[in-house]
Amino acid sequence: VQLVESGGGSVQAGGSLRLSCSVSGYTHNSNCIGWFRQPPGKEREGVASIDRDGITRYKESVKGRFTISQDNAKNNLYLQMNSLKPEDTGMHYCAARTTVYCSSLLARRFDDWGQGTQVTVSS
Repeated sequence: VQLVESGGGSVQAGGSLRLSCSVSGYTHNSNCIGWFRQPPGKEREGVASIDRDGITRYKESVKGRFTISQDNAKNNLYLQMNSLKPEDTGMHYCAARTTVYCSSLLARRFDDWGQGTQVTVSS
């Protein structure tokens, strides 16, 4: 299983970024998959997830600003981030579970992880 993130960078507050995650190696392309971030000096936290039926979950603080999506073949996962704030800064990771449904955004329930891409938002 391989998850490879891209699209991170540095932007000013109010700007936008689109993160991508290439997903490969699953026997079927219908796993629960999501985005996480780890702010400096803090624990990893769930940002958004999407499951086999397209049901999405979001961290409360990103609702209305971030959108998670997949391509039709489910080989790529995206996170469109708008109206970015300094508190969105951190290493961003995509992760997947071996289940098809996402019951939560708890990091410990996700099985496979990418290497991460850095997002820095300046005020």
